[in-house]
Amino acid sequence: MKSTVYFTRDLSPQAVLRLYNALGVQLPGRVAVKVHSGEPGNQNFLRPDFWKPMIDHAGGVIVECNTAYDGGRNTTKAHKITMERHGWLSAAEVDILDETDEMELPIPCGKVIKKNFVGAHLAGYDSLLVLSHFKGHPMGGFGGALKNISIGLASSHGKVYIHGAGDEEKFWDSDHDSFLESMADAAWSIHNRFQGKCAYINVMKNMSVDCDCCAVAADPKIGDIGVLASLDPVALDQACLDLVYASDDPGKGDLIERIESLNGVHTVEAAAALGIGSREYELVELA
Repeated sequence: MKSTVYFTRDLSPQAVLRLYNALGVQLPGRVAVKVHSGEPGNQNFLRPDFWKPMIDHAGGVIVECNTAYDGGRNTTKAHKITMERHGWLSAAEVDILDETDEMELPIPCGKVIKKNFVGAHLAGYDSLLVLSHFKGHPMGGFGGALKNISIGLASSHGKVYIHGAGDEEKFWDSDHDSFLESMADAAWSIHNRFQGKCAYINVMKNMSVDCDCCAVAADPKIGDIGVLASLDPVALDQACLDLVYASDDPGKGDLIERIESLNGVHTVEAAAALGIGSREYELVELA
C-alpha cells in the first residue's frame, strides 16, 4: 500500500504548518518535538525561528539527547549552553531526554540489535513530532527522519550501541551495513512506541554533504528543494532521496556521491523490511 507524502517548494515556516495540517493528525497529550540543535560552528542547521511556529502550533516541548563524541553537546551542561547560544532555550521549553538516565526499548524484530537505549525522559511524552533537516551525513550517507528518531533519540550510550551494531567496543569501526541496519532497528522501537501518534516533516534546505553534527561542515552545492511531510518516515526519506536524484541542479553530484559511497539507501531498505513504512508513496504537491 502506498503512503502519502505531502510536498511544497515553499520553504517558509508557514509552509511547514500547511503540510502538517494536510496530514490531518492531532497529536495528543504531551508532545515531544525532536529537532537537531546543531553543533557549535555548524552553519547549516535549521534555526529555532524557522521551526518555532510549528512547535508553538503543536504545543510541544523541544527534545534532544546528548552526543557520544567530544564537542559542544556531549554533556547536558554543554548541550544546554549550545542550545542557549543557538536560540533554542528562548524558543520553547527544552528537555534533554538523557539528562538523568536512559531507558531500554525492546526490538523483538530487530535484525541486528534487539534493544535500544533512549533518554529516560521520553517516557513522559504521549506523542512525537519529528522535525528533520534532510542533508548528507559522513557516516549514514544522509540524515532524515529515520536517523533523527534512531541516533537522534538514543541516549549518549545508546548512540555508541547503535554505531557499534550492538558491540560498544566497535563504536567507530563496526560493519557498515550492520550499523545502518541497527539505525533501522532503533527507528522501529521509536515508531512502534508512538504508533499512530507521530508525524514527520523533512526540510530539504542547506543540504550539505555533512551533518548538522559537524562543527566544520561543507557548504551546500545543491540548491534548496522544499518541505515534505508524512506519517510514514520510510516514505518520507525515500521521497527526499528521489527528489535529489530527480533534481536538474548540477550541484547534486556531491550529495549523491556521499549517499551512494556510504550505501545510505540501505537504512531505508532495512526500515521498510521491518515494516516501519513503505518505500512506495504518492507525492502530493501543495502550493
